[in-house]
Amino acid sequence: MVERCGVLLILVIGCGMYLGDYYRADMTAIEGYMTEYPVEKQALSEKVTVYRPEGEATPENGFIFYPGGKVESIAYEPLLKALASEGMLCVLVEMPFHLAVFDMDAAEGIREQIPEVTKWYVGGHSLGGSMAASYLAKNTEDYAGLILLGSYSTADLSETGLSVLSVYGSEDGVLNREKYAECKANLPGDFIEVVIPAGSHAGFGVYGPQEGDRPKHINYKDQIVATVEAVMAFLEEE
Repeated sequence: MVERCGVLLILVIGCGMYLGDYYRADMTAIEGYMTEYPVEKQALSEKVTVYRPEGEATPENGFIFYPGGKVESIAYEPLLKALASEGMLCVLVEMPFHLAVFDMDAAEGIREQIPEVTKWYVGGHSLGGSMAASYLAKNTEDYAGLILLGSYSTADLSETGLSVLSVYGSEDGVLNREKYAECKANLPGDFIEVVIPAGSHAGFGVYGPQEGDRPKHINYKDQIVATVEAVMAFLEEE
């Protein structure tokens, strides 16, 4: 019994250490970089933040974003503000323990609170994108499409008719390329793929270097600009 309690205690401590260890957002960089984007920031709830195009009462497109695994959610604020400044309403959801696997249905109920948006997309970065895809597989009629950043879908969406954009960096050392290639079969045949030259895995957010990424890559500012260009071009084709 004592031995079992000891093992259990070790497991609990180990689990706590794992869940408490995550990539923190670089707030200094975020605050210094984002003043140029005129968008309205609103707390929809304690865990949900909306970035709305300034002065645009009825944006057509909305994007619910799932953060990457073990990454502080606000690290993606620069990307979402940049997208919002181009006219796309963005919604950032904070995940329990910074892991979307603990709340795959985080997007549930958000659309109903912003009824002026007529076309909704869901997606995210890395693990967040995969979990968003799994959520979408159960709610295909409610969304226009999926946006994956350094991610892939393990759920089969190939026959859904959804619009899908997949963006990743050429220097991404974290994305499992073999799994990514395998999971392309889960996407509609006309999905759009964009590879950002010299882009990294961590470059979609502002949280510093990520273990496993290749050392030589563009900075997060350039990667965010490239990502916004890819997303806006994708929307224009809709």
